[in-house]
Amino acid sequence: MNTQESPHIISYKLLGTVLAALLVLTGVTVAVSQVDLGVFNVPLALFIASTKATLVLLFFMHMKYEGKVIVVSFVSAVIFLGILISLMFFDVSFRYFS
Repeated sequence: MNTQESPHIISYKLLGTVLAALLVLTGVTVAVSQVDLGVFNVPLALFIASTKATLVLLFFMHMKYEGKVIVVSFVSAVIFLGILISLMFFDVSFRYFS
């Protein structure tokens, strides 16, 4: 078992590509906000925001190169946060019917 951690160095090309993807997704977010998609506006905006957050986490916060324990704990926290946000949407959507 290798106990030495090797440093991971991300190339400027990859970082530039991720930055370009983030800028494109920001443009897509602005473009989508100008189009009326009905009930799909919020889910689409959340999907784009989640994609951007994933890119930032993977490449700029180096989550892609972390160990399994860190990744599993982070994914567990995100799943728990998703459950809490879902419960909040459930509460808000049925609040005015009672």
